[in-house]
Amino acid sequence: MTTAVQTATTRLLATADALPDDDWAAPSVCEGWSRAHVLAHLALNAEGLAGGLRGLTEGVPTTMYVSDEQRDLDIAELAATTPATIRERLHSSARAFDEALAGLQAPEDAGFERTPGAQVLRARVVPLLRLREVEIHHADLDAGYTHADWPRDTAIAFLDLSARHPVRPDCRVVATDGDELWVFGTPGTDAEVVRGTATALAWWASGRGMMEP
Repeated sequence: MTTAVQTATTRLLATADALPDDDWAAPSVCEGWSRAHVLAHLALNAEGLAGGLRGLTEGVPTTMYVSDEQRDLDIAELAATTPATIRERLHSSARAFDEALAGLQAPEDAGFERTPGAQVLRARVVPLLRLREVEIHHADLDAGYTHADWPRDTAIAFLDLSARHPVRPDCRVVATDGDELWVFGTPGTDAEVVRGTATALAWWASGRGMMEP
């Protein structure tokens, strides 16, 4: 999973580095967010996860974010800076995350809170959570990279996670490019069956878009 995160991050950084400055203010797929907001969020997400991982190694409990309100303010503040500033934070935060993950010295079930008193993120799932953030928000940029570019193994991992924490109504989900089946929630016998390629299903399961034919 670590290699997948690094590969996905390299693709993201290439997109950010190539994106003309005038295009950063354009809308993203995320409602209310520009591309600058998405990329600012990705930088701060990496910094927050890195801080939590370092806290586990050092034995100093560290939350990912101070609060949801401060998280949102920090994203807005960074998004309002220059593309060059956000690019630098993207690169430095990616390095910080890699270093914190590589240097992690804590049991796999050790965890840190997302915000004080909130969800606990276990060390073992942090690489997958970061991969999901990078791949989904890379596609959210609407800058040439889409969910169809995700490796199939990545899409399967996202669907496994979505099945455990579904955001879609109860249903059964079937991959048309394989033999995988996921159950979202507790669907009855007459519940909807959603079919599509693994990458299309993973994109849909994240709460985005409509299913492709």
